[in-house]
Amino acid sequence: MMIKSFKKLFASRPERILPALAEGERIYAVGDVHGRLDLLVSLAEAIEADNARRGPAEVTVIMLGDLIDRGPDSAGVLKAVRIWAEQRKLRFITGNHEEMFLEALENPEVLRHFLRYGGKETLLSYPIDPLAYTEAEIEEVQALMADSIPQDDIDFIRGFEDIIVSGDYVFVHAGIHPGTPLEEQRVSQLRWIREPFLSHSGDHGFVVVHGHTINREAEVLLNRIGIDTGAYDSGRLTALGLEGTDRWLIETRDEQGTITAATRPAE
Repeated sequence: MMIKSFKKLFASRPERILPALAEGERIYAVGDVHGRLDLLVSLAEAIEADNARRGPAEVTVIMLGDLIDRGPDSAGVLKAVRIWAEQRKLRFITGNHEEMFLEALENPEVLRHFLRYGGKETLLSYPIDPLAYTEAEIEEVQALMADSIPQDDIDFIRGFEDIIVSGDYVFVHAGIHPGTPLEEQRVSQLRWIREPFLSHSGDHGFVVVHGHTINREAEVLLNRIGIDTGAYDSGRLTALGLEGTDRWLIETRDEQGTITAATRPAE
């Protein structure tokens, strides 16, 4: 009698509806690269190989922002993704570091902040003499930026998006403010938010895919998936693959100078 009661109880529970993309669509979302060209090149190769194994689909790669800063080759990363975008549909989301980069071109106070949080590494990935940089006053650093960073790179970053919606997924850099409709989200929240987004356990009505907040491993929760695994420091760069209701992770790792790639289910 007891067993029958339990069976009836569980049978009456509605089956959880899994988030999904539209039929025929496949998306790869890439976490914060932060100047790690080596990891990005390996990840791009792994994504292309994975995509070829899965057969025909309408494929989009979404870069979740923070391509630049902190790591050693931001200029190389920007060049690489622009080349990749000539062969594959790529979309780019503005991260808080891209925001600081653009504002630093005009605002010396933002430039000071930018340099303290990885912007120095970005500037030195361009043909800027390290000694000249060290000896420069803040206005002179701005002049070095203007002289050394191609306008094409600046225009490219200015063309990034703030939010991408596809199927049951929303892609942003940092997160959203819970309870606020998407059309009312502030850009600052999309690029900078941590709380109350990270600790919110309620249903947003969609799954938010984001970077910005570093975790040792990808964080796969019911209402959000965070894939910033701290590439510039940890040597791990992560991508999330989505198709239908399927979800998987592709990760590249720097193991003492050797870059490896692996695919596993997103659990």
